[in-house]
Amino acid sequence: MKGKLRRLYTTLKETITQVHRRKATEILLFELSEMENIFALLVLGSFIGIPSPNPILTLELLPHMEEELWTMVSRADFAQDPLGGLISLLELD
Repeated sequence: MKGKLRRLYTTLKETITQVHRRKATEILLFELSEMENIFALLVLGSFIGIPSPNPILTLELLPHMEEELWTMVSRADFAQDPLGGLISLLELD
């Protein structure tokens, strides 16, 4: 009887630990995503009217923002023809 209770306790403890680790990982990934968004907003804020940092600093940080720049360019392309962007996603001919 004690052996079964000990195994049940161990299993429950491991399960709860895994759930907490998964939730902590999800929270950290969300925070990382938000920090990347804030970083992009600080560096490229001049595009939307927010005062930007020193231009030399901005130029030094731009290589670290390659993915954000590609996202911005692709969204700017879709802004001209949003319906065309949706149709291209559906791959209709």
